[in-house]
Amino acid sequence: MKRRTQTCIIPMLFIFLFIITTHGADAQSAPNIPTQKEFRIERSMPKEAVACIECHRRVNPGLFADWAKSRHANANITCYDCHLAEEFEKGVSKTHFKQYERSDLKYGTREYMVPVAAAVTPKDCSRCHPDEAKQYARSKHANTLEIIWKIDPWLNKGMNSDFERASGCFHCHGTVLRMKDDTLDPEIWPNVGVGRINFDGSKGSCTACHTRHRFSVMEARKPEACAQCHLGPDHPQIEIYMESKHGDIYTAHGDEYNWDSAPGTWTPGVDFRAPTCAACHMSGAGTVFTTHDVTERLAWESQAPLTIRPEDFKPFPAKTNWKAEREKMKEICLQCHSNTWTNAHFIKMDKVMMEYNEVYFKPAKKMLDTLYEKGLLDKTKFFDEELEVQYYELWHHEGRRARFGAAMMAPDYAWWHGFYECKKRYVSFMKKANELIKHNKKAYVAKDWPNATGNTTRPKEVFSK
Repeated sequence: MKRRTQTCIIPMLFIFLFIITTHGADAQSAPNIPTQKEFRIERSMPKEAVACIECHRRVNPGLFADWAKSRHANANITCYDCHLAEEFEKGVSKTHFKQYERSDLKYGTREYMVPVAAAVTPKDCSRCHPDEAKQYARSKHANTLEIIWKIDPWLNKGMNSDFERASGCFHCHGTVLRMKDDTLDPEIWPNVGVGRINFDGSKGSCTACHTRHRFSVMEARKPEACAQCHLGPDHPQIEIYMESKHGDIYTAHGDEYNWDSAPGTWTPGVDFRAPTCAACHMSGAGTVFTTHDVTERLAWESQAPLTIRPEDFKPFPAKTNWKAEREKMKEICLQCHSNTWTNAHFIKMDKVMMEYNEVYFKPAKKMLDTLYEKGLLDKTKFFDEELEVQYYELWHHEGRRARFGAAMMAPDYAWWHGFYECKKRYVSFMKKANELIKHNKKAYVAKDWPNATGNTTRPKEVFSK
């Protein structure tokens, strides 16, 4: 009896193995069969949040996919938590209310209706990120719209059009949000400028660096995030960084970096080999804490016409002490470099700042003032006379490149794109200025300067105080 049972089982086993093997071979050789990826909605979400998600996953699948992969989604933070507003607030979308009057949608009824605002602000983010919001609020980034209105002749002299500003300057610096016909004014929206003035009075947009709706820490740590604005002839930080040893190492080994470590724990030598912009200016290391105030750790205001200490920058004096901030930056450097190397770098950098001031900028500024005093240049506008452009580009283009190149260890920018170009610009400026003085001749004023139609009234939302 026992032998007969075994005799029956053995053939059945072979048949079973044959079926499994044949099925596996068919599955491997068959074309890919797509399977639906489910996103589970947790029970703890309010029904209004479920409505947001279910609607937007259908209408905006890319937006939904970004959010679904975010830390926000993992923490059960939804559209509802960030976009919810009071119905009386400025910026609330009136057109969105119409979505709750649709009988063709499961969630298109008044039961799920909530007022939402398209523009999420740092004040909204501060409910979960209070320290980051406070730090950001005191930074130059958050206050850059005020700064440029105080110093920029393009704005104060109306030398470009409002549309040129909206498509260029304000895209990075930010603009003042306003409504038009119950929706955000298309002339100023979309806008994620770092100094955007929001309806709730807060300044800036966190999505300038942590783009929606992933809000990735990893993305903000990479230099490409800063490169959205810090590039080009006047502030080519990304080009300078990529030329430097730091940028070279990032290019070679960046795919090995641990970009996703928790905020405040990203560590040199452990998570990355060479720093990015964020590593030097924002991330913590040693005893230096993480900050969202990019004004910290700076000993010079090297973007200004005359290089000065940050606390002496009149348009927006830093509430810091440059010596203390220099020590913070040194400690960042010391995570990878010796004392000798670090100290020598800053000695060289300081020398560059002073030589630029004394040799190039101060004599050029003195000459410009002389031409105005003698009536050989007209102060009514700016840029409509060649020497005004020459003076501007001496500090705003070549002068910045020389200083930034020295600060970030990019020799080609310090010299060929910097001081070499400074010399040519300086010589040309002085030659033409001396000719005007010698012949007591007024400079040619461009009568056909194009599109000098910009509004010169400073925005009350910025300067109401």
